[in-house]
Amino acid sequence: MKIKEIFKLAIEMGIEADFRGREGVMRVLERKKKKYERLSPKEKEIFDLEALENPYLDTRIYNIAEDKEIKKVLAGIHIEVEELLLAKELGDIDLVIAHHPMGKGLANLADVMELQCDILNYYGVPINIAEGLMKERIDEVARGVHALIHQKTVDAAKLLKINLMNVHTPADNLVAKFLKDLIEKEKPERLGDLLDLLFEIPEYKEAAKIGAGPKITVGSPENRCGKIALTEVTGGTEGSPKLYEKMAIAGIGTIVSMHQSEEHWKKAKESHINVIVAGHCPSDSLGMNLFLDELEKRGIEIVPCSGLIRISRVKK
Repeated sequence: MKIKEIFKLAIEMGIEADFRGREGVMRVLERKKKKYERLSPKEKEIFDLEALENPYLDTRIYNIAEDKEIKKVLAGIHIEVEELLLAKELGDIDLVIAHHPMGKGLANLADVMELQCDILNYYGVPINIAEGLMKERIDEVARGVHALIHQKTVDAAKLLKINLMNVHTPADNLVAKFLKDLIEKEKPERLGDLLDLLFEIPEYKEAAKIGAGPKITVGSPENRCGKIALTEVTGGTEGSPKLYEKMAIAGIGTIVSMHQSEEHWKKAKESHINVIVAGHCPSDSLGMNLFLDELEKRGIEIVPCSGLIRISRVKK
């Protein structure tokens, strides 16, 4: 496989796992095309044309130094200059794949957060409330990432002549679908049952060994789960803390989250919503592994780094 084929596979897998379904994702792209058509010639000059085909603008190819068949990949959760230097030192790495976005992907992180509105609506929060409260948070995230130095790692990849891409929301979609399907199948009754279920997943079990595994942060093992929602697993980054009250009204009893800020934790507690924080790196690792397995099936060797807990589900 070449880099663009790997990238296309990531996008397709993300769409297949998306809460909105393929039709919902295509409607998002269609809206963007109509928006582009209404722009003035000057506005079209600076418009990101990739937005017309890629529904996940936090997932990008950043540099193709050599367009060749990829045989060996260095994959990690958070890639910066030191990981690129590591790839150079190893000598036989054909492509570096990050999970977290950088460059234009980081600059457009807020673009994918609309997905959270549809996830909240899936779990019973009225779409008008989800959109209203998420709009505030999306604007906040957009302002925050605007101040960052987006191109640092991308510039280094160009100087070092290293192929570089990332897979963010598609991988997070894979985690969300994996956990959703597992929870709906097993139907854990109490928080302790749900925690035990997570520990059966190898990435979470390995993370627990280094103190980074799933934890109950609101509630106790004997608490009944009620409706379990995966509202904080995919969709860019954390949503609005004001949503917890609305989630409680919608009948959500428990949230499984990748990670959670102090403000969000307080609001969840005030709203009497149980919370299990599954863990950032193991959750990201699970999503990346589900994608990387598809590369392994195609004969590509995976070298993990930067927090990636590599668990292969490919039958040897």
